[in-house]
Amino acid sequence: MRTYDDLRLTYPDRRTWTLPAVLRDRAVTHADRTFLDVPFQGARLTYAETLDVAERVGGGLLDGGCAPGDRVLIMAANSLEFLLAWFGAAVAGLVEVPINTAYRGTFLEHQVRTVEPVAAVVDPEYVGHLLELEAAKGIRRFYVLGDGEEAIATLRAAGWAAEPFTALTGAERPAQLPAVGPADLAAVLFTSGTTGLSKGVMMPHAHFYFFAEECVSLCRLTDADAHMAVGPLFHGNAQFLAAYPAMIVGARFVLQQRFSASRWVDQLRASAVTVTNFIGVMMDWVHKQPRRPDDADNPLRCLYAVPLATSVAPDFRERFGIEAFVENFGLTEIAMPILTPYGADRPPGAAGLLVGDYFDVRLVDPDTDEEVPVGEVGELVVRAHLPFTMTSGYYGMPERTVEAQRNLWFHTGDGLRRDAEGWYYFVDRLKDALRRRGENISSFEVEQPILAHPDVVDCAVVGVPADAEAGEDELLVVVVPAEGAAVSAADVWAWCEPRLPAFAVPRYVRIAAELPMTPSGKTRKTELRVAGTAGAADREARSE
Repeated sequence: MRTYDDLRLTYPDRRTWTLPAVLRDRAVTHADRTFLDVPFQGARLTYAETLDVAERVGGGLLDGGCAPGDRVLIMAANSLEFLLAWFGAAVAGLVEVPINTAYRGTFLEHQVRTVEPVAAVVDPEYVGHLLELEAAKGIRRFYVLGDGEEAIATLRAAGWAAEPFTALTGAERPAQLPAVGPADLAAVLFTSGTTGLSKGVMMPHAHFYFFAEECVSLCRLTDADAHMAVGPLFHGNAQFLAAYPAMIVGARFVLQQRFSASRWVDQLRASAVTVTNFIGVMMDWVHKQPRRPDDADNPLRCLYAVPLATSVAPDFRERFGIEAFVENFGLTEIAMPILTPYGADRPPGAAGLLVGDYFDVRLVDPDTDEEVPVGEVGELVVRAHLPFTMTSGYYGMPERTVEAQRNLWFHTGDGLRRDAEGWYYFVDRLKDALRRRGENISSFEVEQPILAHPDVVDCAVVGVPADAEAGEDELLVVVVPAEGAAVSAADVWAWCEPRLPAFAVPRYVRIAAELPMTPSGKTRKTELRVAGTAGAADREARSE
């Protein structure tokens, strides 16, 4: 059986598998080479400059009342300062907690309450979202990015210590910073829940590093490359699959403000980008852009797409002159146990081969944990060979940690199959989690605000196939009105819009007298998925 055998460690000594150790090494070996390149801010920093500012930020956070192990919340759009806040937290032994900027209300309250941050680095426009929260009272100090004088004044008037982020970047460089080890917690990244609230994935430094090292191998990244991220830094994709891999090899990391399908190829040229990645429907959206005669006139050699839009891939490769597509199967919790060899021919739909030197995997019956025969669909369960290269658990949720790691295997909740040659194929989500336009969504967290509607007695949210390829979902909610109440789809949308992130507002609404139930009183969501959007109102059709 074939396995992925291309992984070669850049730093074989596992004691160095921390962001501070890697950054300090590259500040010596690549001191004057550009590391951070942020075109929309006109900003560039070398490796040596990045380390200098990161240590100033780290020292300033410690002087401001943080202690090693404390959580630092970052709620900000893409910027050079976001990167420096992340690196500064790391070198100070603090735990980065990036928060989706679309979150507010109960979504945001849950995450802040769970991690109990001591400090927060925020853009001015999100200060108000945090001030609304009871859980935010535990934050001792705010650092406000950009032109934040008004936000700082508001925070101070409400009783918080607050100052501009420049107070950190301009701080004195500390004489000494805490030692950071591979087992120490580097970050808590929230991922969507299944039957409950979103979970904070605890990522030790070794886990964060190994994730990025796998990306180095997957894309054959070297210090001659420029790796571009177009997604938000509050997602792991931009952090441990773009910025950190670039750091490991001494490459240039290019950060864009946001994804733009129409400007994507122009960005490749302007920043001399050789490697980049897509998640979800990005590849479809770029492919649908009007063709230009100079589309192939760009330096891109490798496109990492998860999942690869196989129906357009051949044309995409020729149109943009791409040397190789690569793909994987992984989760925030487990890094990437399945990778595609660079440039290898693979069967249609295959996600990759097992990284057998570093992971054990099985495909099991989700009800019994018994292994299924080759060729059949089973839940992927995973174990790591090396310590601290998978999640330490879910922050503040020990019962969810035990559930996910039952029988000494991490249960992904995803259905895959393997062929006789060793190729793995993603088939479906077995868990009730959804993915829409690059965002992971918990059906539970969408259902709860809708259930709070005074005229709704029950509801269920499921994913239905999106129009575009790439394994994306659209959200359908089936709503049961209270007896005698008249609830319309328009009422549901109007209720959701101020209470949910825009990406989590269901596109489809169906009003029903009841939900299909199991004998034990659980909703038969499979039946709702099979019924699909029949009889449902479409929010996008309403806006046409």
